[in-house]
Amino acid sequence: MKLTLTLPIFVTILTLLLGGCNCKIVQFIFGDSLSDVGNNNFLSKSLARANLPWYGIDFGNGLPNGRFCNGRTVADIIGDEMGLPRPPAYLNQSLTEDVILEDGVNFASGGGGILNETGTYFIQRFSLYKQIELFQGTQDLIREKLGSKEAEKFFQQARYVVALGSNDFINNYLMPVYSDSWTYTDKSFIQYLMDTLRAQLILLHSLGARELMVFGLGPMGCIPLQRVLSTDGQCQDKTNQLALAFNKATNELVVELSNTLPNASYKFGDAYDVVNDVITNPGNYGFSNSDSPCCSFGRIRPALTCIPASTLCSDRSKYVFWDEYHPSDSANELIAKELIKKLGFLKSNQTDVSPPTPAATSFSSDDVGQ
Repeated sequence: MKLTLTLPIFVTILTLLLGGCNCKIVQFIFGDSLSDVGNNNFLSKSLARANLPWYGIDFGNGLPNGRFCNGRTVADIIGDEMGLPRPPAYLNQSLTEDVILEDGVNFASGGGGILNETGTYFIQRFSLYKQIELFQGTQDLIREKLGSKEAEKFFQQARYVVALGSNDFINNYLMPVYSDSWTYTDKSFIQYLMDTLRAQLILLHSLGARELMVFGLGPMGCIPLQRVLSTDGQCQDKTNQLALAFNKATNELVVELSNTLPNASYKFGDAYDVVNDVITNPGNYGFSNSDSPCCSFGRIRPALTCIPASTLCSDRSKYVFWDEYHPSDSANELIAKELIKKLGFLKSNQTDVSPPTPAATSFSSDDVGQ
């Protein structure tokens, strides 16, 4: 009997004989609206979506793409500088196993927090625990495709970003409608966050995360929303002090885990000082405005999101903030370059030998819960 091998079968056998999947190094991103690249756009009941103009005006074709910005996120820029592909949103309809192996996945969700209870008034959003749960499902798919050994290698070679925390304060602890605001003191709430984050980072390590960066918080008391809600239009010092305390505790946690978890290289990315200096001395960095959003609704403040009826500033590159919450593309570039300099990131050596293509598998918001 003559055995005829089709090309896909031949490639499969050759790949296995040569040592399995020689896959790219990709990123897996866990975060909130500062890193979301479109997940919330697929959550039909979510009140935190960047699906209207003028979001995305300086990105690609200028149409809304799910980023809560006029352009790129900090994670976009750092990944670009490291030579890593930009991971698509988990809920992107074109996501398949091959796309995951080629580009990684972004699980970030606007309104999400370290705590499950954070941001509940947005109705739908992914907390960090939910994002990790979705990541576990992604791992199952890759194991089915590559086998356990090669899948383990793929996930251990990947880069991981965890960037949450601001919503746990702004959309939880600092709002009296949440029970956490009267259950905890400043100190005990930060300890609650650290206990939760420790368990989450240990869980990610058990799932293969070896190269991981945790982003710190910026001076969140100086975002336009916090200023406009203050009595004098200035930064809210208490909110900034909470950010500093969070950063200190998170840095200590990351150092501890990096020293105790096997083969873990965990880093803490802190850009608080430079962002604070940009806000205090914007002219030194080429900005002309650091206290109000570029996209606003005239004198009606706060207009919590940028909408088609909003008015844009004359020069978006001169504004530190895009809307009431989020930095502009120009500010994100400055933040990203500061983190790259502090942490000494180098370009990743990519190997691009893709495995054979299986039947496509799509993901949708119907597959996941809140």
